[in-house]
Amino acid sequence: MLKSIFTTKRICRAGIIAALYVALTYALAPFAFGPFQLRPAEALTILPLFYAEAIPALYVGCLLANIASPFAVYDLTIGPLVTLAAALCTFFVGRALRKFTGRGGDALKIGLGGIFPVLFNAFVIPAVIVFLCSAPEEMTMAAYWTTFGSFVLTQSVWIYALGTPLYLFIAGMRKKGVAAFLDGKKKVAPPTESAPPAPQA
Repeated sequence: MLKSIFTTKRICRAGIIAALYVALTYALAPFAFGPFQLRPAEALTILPLFYAEAIPALYVGCLLANIASPFAVYDLTIGPLVTLAAALCTFFVGRALRKFTGRGGDALKIGLGGIFPVLFNAFVIPAVIVFLCSAPEEMTMAAYWTTFGSFVLTQSVWIYALGTPLYLFIAGMRKKGVAAFLDGKKKVAPPTESAPPAPQA
């Protein structure tokens, strides 16, 4: 059972996802933290719709990326847990909607699966920034809702504007049977039986 879950392919894929999250965050490190975040790595939070291993990968990637955060005390604890919770919810959406196919099914999965990383981050992270990391005079509900709106905007851009092409690319590769994007081995169609030779006159 465990052997089928922790395959070499899945472990490697998890490592790639985590490394990509860290690299994309560090590339914009001066702007990846704070009330207005440029964090395109959040596009990767759409991946649990396909892969269970993306859940721990995103947690670890967020944890390592947040080492550079000026709010490290909270970003190394609360931040990764928010990412983990959102990834779990996105994964279960993918499981629940796996029978929905075609463009409509893909749109439904992206729309519902992406809402968790948007809203979880938008509600929780501004609370950390405003009420735990700001000066007393800045701890206001106005500041919280302003930061909330900022997070809804930026998270939506990363997850829907960047995450949608990523989702469609992976879905296309899986439909083509590209082994690197599949969970198991590439399925090979059974050989067709050749028709018997026509009797000679």
